[in-house]
Amino acid sequence: MKRLFGNLVVLALVTAVAAFFAAPAVGFFAIRSAAEAGDVQGLTRLIDFQAVRQSLRPQLSGGVQAPAPSFLEDPIGAVRRQMERNPVLNAPDVDAYLTPAAISALTRGEGRYASQWSGAVAHPAEANTPKPWPRPVFWSVNRARMAVQDQGGSRTVFTFERRGPFEWVLVQIGLPDGAAPAAPRPAEPSSKP
Repeated sequence: MKRLFGNLVVLALVTAVAAFFAAPAVGFFAIRSAAEAGDVQGLTRLIDFQAVRQSLRPQLSGGVQAPAPSFLEDPIGAVRRQMERNPVLNAPDVDAYLTPAAISALTRGEGRYASQWSGAVAHPAEANTPKPWPRPVFWSVNRARMAVQDQGGSRTVFTFERRGPFEWVLVQIGLPDGAAPAAPRPAEPSSKP
């Protein structure tokens, strides 16, 4: 009887440790599943949208540039640059990457092109194409990174943060390098009689 009890304790301990280490991957697949189903409430439980927005803004706003001339050297140019850099006037469209269709595209490795699927329509090739498996890039006790690679070799990196013993929440999305394509504008209704 003691041996059976000891084996059960060891089995429970091994299962708990395996679940502890596999929880970020389970979180990734839960996000993919909820996004494909359009489950907004499920995505809200799995994603810290405020943290993800903060992580996407600098990636979408452009790269680092050389220092511009000072106000004394070029006053009109300095005012224009300040207006161009104003985050209120020229905020990147971060929300185009946070719709269920775009999140589904991100989990399939579409990277910066995921914003093209920001509408309610599902990805047309979703059923026919194989979905790439995420690969662990980094794992620590409180943070894990999973990367999905597209066919061209660019990686989209998902950073998860521990919020409980087995609960992981997506807090950052690292898009591949390059320029983000403009999100499609919604079709305007025609005024034909």
